[in-house]
Amino acid sequence: MAQLKDNMEDVKAKVEKELDKSKKLVEKEALKMKKSVEGVAKKAEDFMKKNPEKAAAIAAGVGAALGAAAALLLSGGKKKGKK
Repeated sequence: MAQLKDNMEDVKAKVEKELDKSKKLVEKEALKMKKSVEGVAKKAEDFMKKNPEKAAAIAAGVGAALGAAAALLLSGGKKKGKK
């Protein structure tokens, strides 16, 4: 019985060690992603400041596309009056 308890403690220690490794890896990757997103956001902001008309047109196009996609999803993709 004592050996089983020791084995369980060993397994528990190994699992905790692997969880700690995984947590550190996730934190490292999340930091990389955050820096990447901040860089892209900065580039987008710079583009909008330099090209406000283009930025507005792009935003309108994206909004129209999202609106059309949402309408299609909400309607179930079926046209009214047809089965």
